[in-house]
Amino acid sequence: MARTGKLLRSLIRAGTRTAKLFAAVATPPKPTRQRAKPTAKPAATLIAKPTAKTAATPRAKPRAARAAASSVPPAAAIGPGKWLTAHVPTTGGQRMNYWLYLPNHLPERAQSKGMPLVVMLHGCHQTATQFAQGTRMNLWAEKKGYAVLYPQQLTTIQPQRCWKWYDRATQEGGGDVPSILAMIHKVLTHYPIDRSRIYVAGISAGAGMANILALNHPRLFAAVGLHSGPVFGAGHNTLGALGVMKHGAPGWRADVAVHELLQRQPQFPGMPAIVLQGAGDHVVRPINQLQLARQSMLLNRLSGDAKATHKPKGRHNAHQLHDFYAGRKLMLRVAHIEQLDHAWSGGDPAFPFNAKAGPDASKMLLDFFARHQRA
Repeated sequence: MARTGKLLRSLIRAGTRTAKLFAAVATPPKPTRQRAKPTAKPAATLIAKPTAKTAATPRAKPRAARAAASSVPPAAAIGPGKWLTAHVPTTGGQRMNYWLYLPNHLPERAQSKGMPLVVMLHGCHQTATQFAQGTRMNLWAEKKGYAVLYPQQLTTIQPQRCWKWYDRATQEGGGDVPSILAMIHKVLTHYPIDRSRIYVAGISAGAGMANILALNHPRLFAAVGLHSGPVFGAGHNTLGALGVMKHGAPGWRADVAVHELLQRQPQFPGMPAIVLQGAGDHVVRPINQLQLARQSMLLNRLSGDAKATHKPKGRHNAHQLHDFYAGRKLMLRVAHIEQLDHAWSGGDPAFPFNAKAGPDASKMLLDFFARHQRA
């Protein structure tokens, strides 16, 4: 842990030295249970498979998996609000499903200005409904008055339901990005959503796709949440993606990806980010969190030291927070969680890719998102 903290500080110092350079360019210019090691090499799947067999484990053949995904879990397992499902057409002429949670409880602001919306992107070997149940996000959304949208990747696009974050065209805003944007537009059209408070989050491959959405459409999303996700802008094929998951972006590729993004979007408005990572993650290793933090510092033109907070082990896993501010505004929160593998922190362990021990990642995301909105 001490070694990781020292490396984080060194990357932050390096990011501070290069932030001025990128600011100058910009102006003109699958998850596994906690502490469970993967039982199979991820070469064919880009993610570890679950180590425990449960009724929710997506090991069925594609046709059976699609049938299971279409069933709606009991309302008590999802939340007390409305649990809806619909679809949008993809560019390839298929239908991509999504699920939508609408809370019963609406705070006064949501009643007058509309509900904030969180887009949640699952990881490989997960369905949208399993992701909703495992993260318990809907229960927190009910308390805080958020709508939650869960797109679901097609097995015909990627057999393990991985979002193709490593594809260069996707990283530049193509691939599945237009389909997810179509879902968001459909929800905005039919429901009272506060368009200044739209957020996107995900785990693993879903975190990679969430980052792509946020960075390509920074005026649509007010903040992004990345749990156990790969660094942005690297990979570009299956073997390259596996290398990124284990070793991060090679050389200065992480910095180059930021440079290329700022060239495409010279008026990039910044993107508040919360980045969560388990210290024991051997699927998407912690080097990715360090590089994501560095990229966020460059994109948000952050300099100066972080405010560090250490949460000792008690009811929850010990973890460290490094907070970076622009003035008084918290722009980047880096949460490094001890004794956590490739799993959603504070999730429901009845579902694969969720760890019971906290901190509760869903609550952390909503608390961070509540600080941000687009003008």
